Amino acid sequence: MKDILDAIQSPDSTSADFANIKLPESYRAVTVHKDEAEMFAGVASRDKDPRKSLHLDEVPLPELGPGEALVAVMASSVNYNSVWTSIFEPVSTFGFLERYGRLSELTKRHDLPYHVIGSDLAGVVLRTGPGVNAWQPGDEVVAHCLSVELESSDGHNDTMLDPEQRIWGFETNFGGLAEVALVKSNQLMPKPEHLSWEEAAAPGLVNSTAYRQLVSRNGAGMKQGDNVLIWGASGGLGSYATQFALAGGANPICVVSSPEKADICRSMGAEAVIDRNAEGYKFWKDEQTQDPREWKRFGSKIRELTGGEDIDIVFEHPGRETFGASVYVTRKGGTITTCASTSGYMHQYDNRYLWMSLKRIIGSHFANYREAWEANRLIAKGKIHPTLSKVYSLEETGQAAYDVHRNLHQGKVGVLALAPEEGLGVRNPEMREKHIDAINRFRNI
Repeated sequence: MKDILDAIQSPDSTSADFANIKLPESYRAVTVHKDEAEMFAGVASRDKDPRKSLHLDEVPLPELGPGEALVAVMASSVNYNSVWTSIFEPVSTFGFLERYGRLSELTKRHDLPYHVIGSDLAGVVLRTGPGVNAWQPGDEVVAHCLSVELESSDGHNDTMLDPEQRIWGFETNFGGLAEVALVKSNQLMPKPEHLSWEEAAAPGLVNSTAYRQLVSRNGAGMKQGDNVLIWGASGGLGSYATQFALAGGANPICVVSSPEKADICRSMGAEAVIDRNAEGYKFWKDEQTQDPREWKRFGSKIRELTGGEDIDIVFEHPGRETFGASVYVTRKGGTITTCASTSGYMHQYDNRYLWMSLKRIIGSHFANYREAWEANRLIAKGKIHPTLSKVYSLEETGQAAYDVHRNLHQGKVGVLALAPEEGLGVRNPEMREKHIDAINRFRNI
């Protein structure tokens, strides 16, 4: 690993230098273990502790196949799917690996008694497999997390519809929370030159997800002037949705849970902010019964902030806790676009407010390569900025996942892999200086 890191840090290294580096037989990686999949049986979701289930192991370097690349990971980040993996909810990810392993001789590599997790990375290409022409050893890259086979016609208008669509590092092995990762070459994108490794690693999954869900024609198709209700607007997903709304000429109505988070939204340029805790909204009377009076009160607050207008688009990801309210407050003919469901997957809403008002619910899941590329391009151009708030070492990934699980974080939480310290990897300091306040917005909390 020292030779790899030395080559990355040397300004004189060439593609040939990287191609000639002897690869290690093993590398350090954050894993969950198959024989521990029942370790939290009977424990409430909130009390399941990722610090107990996530391990830092030395694992063998995987075989490189056609159309694939091995990447030296300088930095990664923690997403909610890393939390799900660590607490074995809603199911153990080893079921995903078993099914993928049955697909072909090559995919058998993924069906192992350990799962290397992580769906983001920023790093440097070490090797490419047969059939890879667009990328060379030494290229500085970030990776999006869509893994597809594209042998079916179903995925060729939108790769997210491929029957063999999977999320890398969640439904496949050899993810990004490691010193080396195995990816398909069509997951790779250029690393934004003005960002450090940890900053570049932070947007990937959430930025692309927010882009498809809110901006893309496959999602809500946001336009100028739209009133966009954004739940968790200072969090991992919501912080990018807020930026897309502002950059696209829409009007974000940001829902947060504390004055500090409200201040973050205002610092991004949002003017309409609702602190749901300060307002005391309780959309459920008990576990089984929602409270329509609270939906109405919430809608009245929104109209106060919009000059009497209702919501055109709801950016939904909490799920069960908020979905009834989301459907209610959307205007006639409006759109609720949903993913993730971090508060629960079993949504309940009053269908009268959907069908009689011709509203639409759109399911949205990550992004196709083109959408991910466009989202990354906006990062590279300084139109959208990383929302990195805190960085951990690879050894501290369990704590990082715990913080995300308990909502103790703002924005995104980063993890250093091979990078020995923060702040490395910046190739365009002039552009960085231009955007430094926005880049550090979530770091200065």
